[in-house]
Amino acid sequence: MTGGALGLAGCGLADIRSPVPEFMRAKAADPAPLEAPPDVKRMLGEKLDSVFTAASRPAQVRVSEPRPNLRGPGWTACVRAELTSVIGKPLGTQTYRITIADGVISDRRQVEAEDTCTTENYEPI
Repeated sequence: MTGGALGLAGCGLADIRSPVPEFMRAKAADPAPLEAPPDVKRMLGEKLDSVFTAASRPAQVRVSEPRPNLRGPGWTACVRAELTSVIGKPLGTQTYRITIADGVISDRRQVEAEDTCTTENYEPI
């Protein structure tokens, strides 16, 4: 009876961390394939309002190369522009990190001093 129970126990696949022989363990899932890098310049040229409001009158817009998003699927890039406040006062250069997923800019956040956007190379769009 013990032999039968052990035989049946081996029929199911064990977790990759289980203390069973290697051949009985489930294989770790392969990571999802990385999609092709997006054309950030084109995306921003077509949809600049996804990052900046029209009232901020973005000028001298520049973008970094897209990088794979380390926190999830998709890509990230950094965007810089000279902006103006709502009352017309110059705000100077503002930098944002954008997240791109499935070919769409899905998020933007203003960068902080320790962000890697400070060391990126930028090209005009």
